[in-house]
Parts: sequence; C-alpha cells; structure tokens
Amino acid sequence: MLARAYDKVEQIHLTYPFPPFSSFSPHFILRAMFIADNNQMKYLFLFLLIFTSGAAVAAEPGSRYQQRAEAGDRRAQYYLADTLVSSGDYQKAEYWAQKAAAQGDGDALALLAQLKIRNPQQADYPQARQLAEKAVEAGSKSGEIVLARVLVNRQAGATDVAHAITLLQDAARDSENDAAVDARMLLGLIYASGVNGPEDDVKAGEYFKGSSMLSRTGYAEYWAGTMFRQGEKGFIEPNKQKALHWLNVSCLEGFDTGCEEFDRISKK
Repeated sequence: MLARAYDKVEQIHLTYPFPPFSSFSPHFILRAMFIADNNQMKYLFLFLLIFTSGAAVAAEPGSRYQQRAEAGDRRAQYYLADTLVSSGDYQKAEYWAQKAAAQGDGDALALLAQLKIRNPQQADYPQARQLAEKAVEAGSKSGEIVLARVLVNRQAGATDVAHAITLLQDAARDSENDAAVDARMLLGLIYASGVNGPEDDVKAGEYFKGSSMLSRTGYAEYWAGTMFRQGEKGFIEPNKQKALHWLNVSCLEGFDTGCEEFDRISKK
C-alpha cells in the first residue's frame, strides 16, 4: 500500500493496505499524485483538496459505513475504523476496530496492531506483536506486514528478521494487492540497513525499484532516504550518508521531491 500523508505529503511512514480507495480518501489523493508528473502534483493536490473539503461538509468520515457497522457488519466496522484513521480520529477508529476484531476480522486486528505503534513516544510493540500474530492467523495480508515491521524492531523483544522476510516475501508476490508496495519497501530497508547481516544495497535497490514500479518511480528510494534521515527507534539508526545515497537514487529515477530533499540535506 501507499504511504499515508497526515500533516504533509513529504512526511512519510510505513502504512498498510486498508481498502477501499474511495475518491474521498487520502489514499486516493496520494495515488493520483504519484500518477501525475511532479510538476503537476501541486495543482492536482490543490484540486483534490478543494474537492474533498467540499465533500467533507456533506458527510462525516465513514458515514457510508456507519449504519452497517452499527448493525454488526464486521467488514463495515473495519472500513469505518480505517476511514477514521485516515481522518485522524484514532480513538473512534480503535473502538470500531475492536468491534470488528471481536468478530474475527483479521484486517481489524492488523489495524489495532498498527495503532499500537502509531505514536513513537507511546508505542506498545509487545501488544502490537500479539495483535499482528492473531491477524496473520486470520489470514490478513495487512497483518503480515505489521507483524514483519514489529519483528525487526527490538522494542518488541527478541527480533526475528528471518521470519519477517518470509512474511514480506509472501505479501510482495501479489502485485495486484497494495500490500506488495509496502512489503517490497520494507524488504529493501531490511537489506539496506544490514539488520539481516551485511548491507546489500544491490538487493535493497531491487526491492525498492519493484515497489516504486507499483506506485511512483523513485518513491520507495525517497522513502528509504527519509527513513535513514530520521531513523526509527529499535530498528533504523539515523545515517545521513545512507539518506543521501537513497535520495540521490530517487532523484536519478526522476522523483523531484527526492532531488529537493537531497539538496536540502546536502546543505546542512
């Protein structure tokens, strides 16, 4: 799945595939932006922002699922929870995700796991790991990616990078599923960071390119650069040289934001 933008598009974090991609969702906005040329992104984003702002006046986030969710439809409860996450209402999102998870919805369990590690200052990796494992048992592809992310982070306890790679490789095979985008990005980051032995930029580059092919050329490399720039506690140490390397690759692939970020960091 594509990375989700909360405060601004450039602030990238790993996220997971939570359908549907409606024309009123942040997912749709990002997909449309990645399809457009970088020179057109600003105008497309502005248009979609105005369009969706008008739609928001007419309907509350998730209203299309509200009635079915209240009637006990677990998928509607899950979709409602996901929509609420997109709008930033995490408390209500957790409420409806718990409702769906109580009925055995694997994607809802994955969403709950994601919420447990959403805030770096309050992340509960052990709890996220338990929820993600249940999600995988229920057959959720989203759960595979969340579990893999938890398994490579020391905050969850003993890491299991080999199992994480197996999960991600499984999710990465289905290019028709948005999970493949995130799976390939995380695989690339594992090999680029060296948490699974010596760093392997060749293999990392192959996975990043495979991910970018499903979203926007140069995007996965840009995301890797931002991850190395900011780091992730328990997994990735901030590394300016690695950040510059992957941002440069992104730039060479034609992703203008990668060029801009490379220039900005280079001047520091």
